[in-house]
Amino acid sequence: MQFKLDLLSILPTDLAYIAIGIHVPELRFNRLMRFSRLFEFFDRTETRTSYPNMFRICNLVLYILVIIHWNACIYFAISKSLGFGSDQWVYPNISDPEFGTLTRGYVYCLYWSTLTLTTIGEMPAPVRDEEYLFVVFDFLVGVLIFATIVGNVGAMISNMNATRAEFQAHIDAIKHYMQFRKVSKELEARVIKWFDYLWTNKKAIDEQDVLKNLPNKLRAEIAINVHLDTLKKVRIFQDCEAGLLVELVLKLRPQVFSPGDYICRKGDIGKEMYIIKEGRLAVVADDGVTQFAHLTAGSCFGEISILNIKGSKMGNRRTANIRSIGYSDLFCLSKDDLMEAVMEYPDAKKALEERGRQILLKEGLLEELDAGGMGEERVEEKVERLEASLEILQTRFARLLAEYTATQQRLKQRLTALECRTQHSGSGFLSDGNESTVDGDGTHSEVNIQL
Repeated sequence: MQFKLDLLSILPTDLAYIAIGIHVPELRFNRLMRFSRLFEFFDRTETRTSYPNMFRICNLVLYILVIIHWNACIYFAISKSLGFGSDQWVYPNISDPEFGTLTRGYVYCLYWSTLTLTTIGEMPAPVRDEEYLFVVFDFLVGVLIFATIVGNVGAMISNMNATRAEFQAHIDAIKHYMQFRKVSKELEARVIKWFDYLWTNKKAIDEQDVLKNLPNKLRAEIAINVHLDTLKKVRIFQDCEAGLLVELVLKLRPQVFSPGDYICRKGDIGKEMYIIKEGRLAVVADDGVTQFAHLTAGSCFGEISILNIKGSKMGNRRTANIRSIGYSDLFCLSKDDLMEAVMEYPDAKKALEERGRQILLKEGLLEELDAGGMGEERVEEKVERLEASLEILQTRFARLLAEYTATQQRLKQRLTALECRTQHSGSGFLSDGNESTVDGDGTHSEVNIQL
């Protein structure tokens, strides 16, 4: 149907102007059959554009201009039917050179339509009944337009400020909490500055919350596009399987640290690794002032501790104090997330451990284990497994023995009950497993009872 309407809308009805003149605008009404295409364009563009609020405002302005234009044309048509210059309300006589040009006619009608629809109404008052009815209708349309403008603009402003309002609500809640708990002014100022940094640098949006409505495939594609290059900078993840990198990139969590914040302290148990996206970090002494080295964007730390490699001198504890210089934007990958990801990739797990072992060996942080020690360790592991299996077998044997005893006792009870029932129901006697009874005709018969 839409295709048929499109065909009718593009028929060259303008050619009829050659025969009847150009003062018959009704010939172009077939163009209005494509009006639905305009709404289709608006819907698709609003969905695809990166600036939906700006597009909605422009769309609203276009609607208003079109309505004002149509109303101006109707006013001119009414003036023509009633006679130009016949009274003070209609368009002046076109015989006057001042109002005879097409430009002046359109501008005058557009001005009249704008004043009427905006309910300003500083134009000459109507004279005839038809003019009064048209002006009343215009005023009603103008009120609806004004209400639509106010409502749409208000909704657009609310949508544009929705993120800011939500963010401000979080800040207000934390401020009330700190005041209620009597947090120190210094710490309160740090918290407020941290929120201000998030908003100024457009980092206040929770990425996980924004992307939660997307399917896993699209979410993975976005995460790969945003974070994969950063993850590849980590030495132990270089040359890993693509599937493992996809799993890991979905588990990266952004974190922002304030100036002076400790990311990790010496001796702490390492439960996550960090990748620096923006900012600078310093490796400091225990006093927190002396700086040994600086870490910049692209650097990472803590990746060895989350692998828990055997023989590592550092174990899974931090070996240095790392502090933020200014605001730092980091990506965090927890040990649990890494283990969950490599569970489905055993070869990748072995490769990661081997690569981490090589790094530790190169830096002199790996203890050399002799073959005897490894053998003793394996024997001890086997003995422990055997002891655990033996305990399980003993538990099962005890359970089976208890079940056998209970079954035997129930069987004896049933045998006793059956013997009692047989003795009471028979009229003869029970001897050596045979029961003798006397029939009605005086003869004896034997019944063998087998249990």
